[in-house]
Amino acid sequence: MTGNIEQTAEWQCVLICWGDKYGVDIINRLVTSVEQHSELRPRFVLITDRERLGVKDNVQCVQFPERWLAPALKRSGCQAKLVMFEEGILATDLPAVYIDLDTIVLGDMSRLLKLLRTNQSVSILQSAIIPFGAFARGLNRLTHGRKYARGNSSVVVFHPAHCHYIARDFMDLYSRYPEFQFRPMIADERFISWVAQPHMQAISRSDVVKFPGEYMFYWTWWLYVKAKLPWVRSRRKGLLAVTLNGLMIKPDKLLVLPEGGVITDEKNRKLVWSQQTLGPMKEIILRFYTDTAA
Repeated sequence: MTGNIEQTAEWQCVLICWGDKYGVDIINRLVTSVEQHSELRPRFVLITDRERLGVKDNVQCVQFPERWLAPALKRSGCQAKLVMFEEGILATDLPAVYIDLDTIVLGDMSRLLKLLRTNQSVSILQSAIIPFGAFARGLNRLTHGRKYARGNSSVVVFHPAHCHYIARDFMDLYSRYPEFQFRPMIADERFISWVAQPHMQAISRSDVVKFPGEYMFYWTWWLYVKAKLPWVRSRRKGLLAVTLNGLMIKPDKLLVLPEGGVITDEKNRKLVWSQQTLGPMKEIILRFYTDTAA
């Protein structure tokens, strides 16, 4: 572990990086944008598998425990992300907001801390038909854990002091099911949703959205219509963050698209690279990934 714990911080901003997919420039841009927008002083913690030369001085780097770097945990299921819940990784004095590195921050991420209705609460993006809440909790109990509401872990709000069981329970199951035969283990977000189901809450789509779900669709004409709807424009204006999840929605692909260019993802959803469909988001993406002063 390197760096000093920020004693005057009011919350923890948690980032995770393994491998060389994301450079230090991306990490520093994200840290800077969180700093610039946050009204409450954040403590930045980067859980990393190697030394990251050039990372900002106010980022505390924490070494990945070796057991979380098993090749099986770093594939598409991203189970290695569950390291954030491991006892001893994060300080337990403050609540935390985890943010994926492919996220553009537009507002004060500390506002998400209000989602922690109790210390046990865990909040992620809603991604399945069954919504988080009383109905899902009842269904989960009735089916003995076979049915449960699920979410996306691009952003996770939690209190480290009360969530160590998530990592502990996963590692216990991993020792018994090394091929992830137990279905909730197939992805980090699935496991979080399953093991913490009684305490799960949804991050509102008025606060954080996944780019494909917000700015892509099967019919391109709908993208033009949606962008003009006043309630959609108002909601987009108030977003705190947009995560560019998905293999096709990455800066290296977006930045070379011509005006009106189309990208189709693995689910056959289409993106039209135009201000008419994206509104201010097109310029925000360009500025975030090309501004050398960031």
